[in-house]
Parts: sequence; structure tokens; C-alpha cells
Amino acid sequence: MTFNPLEILGLVVGLLYLWWEYHANPRMWLASVVMPAISMWIYYSKGLYADFGINIYYLAIAVYGYIRWTRRNRQPEGAAAAAEEHAAKATPVTHITARAAAAALAVFALLWAALWIFLEYCTDSTVAPYDAFTTALSIVAMWLLARKYAEQWLAWIAVDAVCVGLYIYKGIPFYAALYALYTVIAIFGYRKWLRMIPATAK
Repeated sequence: MTFNPLEILGLVVGLLYLWWEYHANPRMWLASVVMPAISMWIYYSKGLYADFGINIYYLAIAVYGYIRWTRRNRQPEGAAAAAEEHAAKATPVTHITARAAAAALAVFALLWAALWIFLEYCTDSTVAPYDAFTTALSIVAMWLLARKYAEQWLAWIAVDAVCVGLYIYKGIPFYAALYALYTVIAIFGYRKWLRMIPATAK
């Protein structure tokens, strides 16, 4: 088995991203720019076209996030901390509602089917259903994250776990290791968010 230097670089950047994200450091967005750029090259070369496409979205969001975070950090430290505290109180972590869950599942099913068909008949992908699954669920998981639903972690657990097997099959061992770590972190993240839900919302 040969190791692509880009895979090793992607693993290192991914670990840096996790460290900076844990500490809410704006440098995480720099890693978020580099990581998709590396991933896009690797995914395209391995025929993971849906994963390639979703990383274009991740790259755009990373640029926006970096600009927003660095602008915010120019405020006095006290003002930034107060703003973050206010935002946390204004948008608490909650459980997903039955209506939102039904909508998310419907969107996921439609995206999965559409991407599966596209990859199956319009590309040379050999893993169409799995590539489509992780991409469709990632899109939905990002929406759940934006709404601060604790269940967004469950979606990421599924995405990350499937990615581990997918990347092992495609011969991307370092990314498989990275996503195995993501899976573990997502499990702990879900437990942490459950504890953050206000008592009145439980």
C-alpha cells in the first residue's frame, strides 16, 4: 500500500482543525480552507465525486467563517465575550422537533436518491450509494448544526462511520483514521450537547 503525501498533510491539518475548534481559535478557519482544497484533489482522484462536490461548499463556508471571525476579534475582548454569551443564550441547544426531523429525513432521502442516480449514471464512481449517502447526510447535518439541534451529532456519527469504511476501501488510510477520530469526537460531542440543553426544554 502506498501513502500519498497529500493524505498525510490532510490528516495533520484535520488534527489541527480539531484542536483549534476545541479552543474556539479563529485559525481553525485557515485549516478549513486548506483541508477542503486537499480533500478535493484526493476525492476527485479516487472517484469520490460527491465528496469532491461537497468540499467546494465547505471551502466557501470556510472563507466566509474566517472573515467573520477575524472581524469579530477586532472588537474589545470584553465586548466579544459578551456578544458570544448573548448569542449562546439567544440560541440554546435543543432537541429537534418531530416536524423538523420529518423534513430533514425527507430532504436527506431526496438528496441521497438524486446523488445516487447522478453518480451511478453520469460518472465512473464505483461507490455511488455510499458516496451519495455521506454527501446527502452531510448537507442535512450542516442544517441541523445551524439550528443547534443536539441530534446533528447523530448525523455526523453516521457520516463519519461510513466514511471510515469508504476511505479504507478506496485506499485512503490516513483519511480513514481521521474520520475514525471524528466518529469518536462526535459521540462525545453529542453527550456534551445533551447536557447543554436547558432544563425547561428537556
